[in-house]
Amino acid sequence: MVMTSKFQPPPWTPQAPEGMRVLITGATGGLGRALVRMLLDGSKCVIGAHGATQRFESDDERVIPLQRQFDGEADCIAVIEEFQDKAGGVDALVVLSGAIMHVDHWNKISGEDWEREIGINLNQPFFLAHAAMERMKAQGGGGRIILTGTESALHGGSPVSFPYAVAKRGTECMVQGLAREGAPHNILVNGMRLGFIASGFHQRWTKKTGADMKERAEMVPLKRGGHPDEAAALMTYLLSDWAGFITGQMLALTGGDWL
Repeated sequence: MVMTSKFQPPPWTPQAPEGMRVLITGATGGLGRALVRMLLDGSKCVIGAHGATQRFESDDERVIPLQRQFDGEADCIAVIEEFQDKAGGVDALVVLSGAIMHVDHWNKISGEDWEREIGINLNQPFFLAHAAMERMKAQGGGGRIILTGTESALHGGSPVSFPYAVAKRGTECMVQGLAREGAPHNILVNGMRLGFIASGFHQRWTKKTGADMKERAEMVPLKRGGHPDEAAALMTYLLSDWAGFITGQMLALTGGDWL
């Protein structure tokens, strides 16, 4: 097979374990929709598809739409509990909710805006993971938790994304600490250190244009952005039984960025 610099999906789809009850927060974003689609195509599981400001629309009976804005710990716990009640339990949590709200240089950020960025990108994932882990422990059947980071967090972020990168660097510590806590209960916790993924995140939060996206892709050694389906495939692998000996890790999906 001739390899190209363009994404070409392989003729097979990763699968999560049959019957797995997976809650995806931020399911209405580019990565979330890709993961829901991949799970529906290849797996026989129950999917909680959460959106903060919009409802995830699906006619598939395997999808449980959940809509709630996260304003604090209570909202995060409420989403976990709602999914648990409707699905009969929670076996996996994938946290894809996140945002860059302050789109100016970090030296112009107010204390209130800083707290908001940290709240969205660090506190909320912790509240969600903590609540999910407690329920997985009570079930006694193990579980999976997947959080998301960013490769730029290892390099100080950018002037615009600095608070976001600080929060994501904290996420890496969170993955390790939660993995250590979950291991005796067979609850595996991992993260994805994402590079430049063409999921719509940059256009939505930092107003990147098509020309900006093309210029950024040229900085990646593979000369393209990652496809959302590539991220979804890695997440599905981490949910699968093949990943049963992986915990406390940040798996990089970067196309060689920052080499």
